[in-house]
Amino acid sequence: MKKFKYVEVSEKELEDLIRQAPYAVENGLQYIDHQKRTNRGPLDVLLVDSGGSLVVAELKVVEYDTMLVQGIDYYDYISMNVGGVARAYSKFDINPEQNVRLLLIAPGFSVSLLNRCKWIDIPISLFGYKCIQCEGSDKKTLVCWEVTTPSVPIIERVYTLEDRFNYITNTDVRKRAENLLEEIRSWDERNISVNAIKYDISLRFSGTVFCYLSPRRNFFHVATNNQDNKWTSFPINNEEDIESVKALLKTNIEKLK
Repeated sequence: MKKFKYVEVSEKELEDLIRQAPYAVENGLQYIDHQKRTNRGPLDVLLVDSGGSLVVAELKVVEYDTMLVQGIDYYDYISMNVGGVARAYSKFDINPEQNVRLLLIAPGFSVSLLNRCKWIDIPISLFGYKCIQCEGSDKKTLVCWEVTTPSVPIIERVYTLEDRFNYITNTDVRKRAENLLEEIRSWDERNISVNAIKYDISLRFSGTVFCYLSPRRNFFHVATNNQDNKWTSFPINNEEDIESVKALLKTNIEKLK
């Protein structure tokens, strides 16, 4: 049996090893691109998994807590542009309807980073690694293992509209939000449905979300498509704001009919 030793690698060497053998991290991973330019900087490695999900890999050769924030930035960029990315790399079997995944790959992770990960509600996996080199060979081999993050205590909870509205501490603002919701629902009671979710209220027309109402302490946001058909959040501070957003919501509902 050949003797081997553990060796250190540079970030570029680590990137090259993952490009050459993505299966060393996880079975079924395929390499797509590296140092892909984004508006957040160059993304280390972009992969696709066996289920067709795009996978953003952030790499470090030292324990580095900031990699979590960097990884989330790239995750956000790819998630917001998943359709375009899938078209740009059409030769790969990418399913844009699957959630994007985030991988953090480093020699080790601090307790702080592990604890932060448990509160992040995105598909995130952490992998530790070592590089080995056999005696008499220049070839380096990557060995990876998944690091388990702490679990969040499971609390079964059903969210209600009352929960969401009670988050608003200003009674006038709360009434304004309740009245707006009732008016929107009255436009088409058969096809418009309202659901309380973890932090917001979603409104659907025939099953398609066309609006989110997001309570804040002293005001609220309404998120919907703007006139340029881009998803935009509008802060509601007064009745004039409400009139403007109502016209936009009616237009967006008409587009769904």
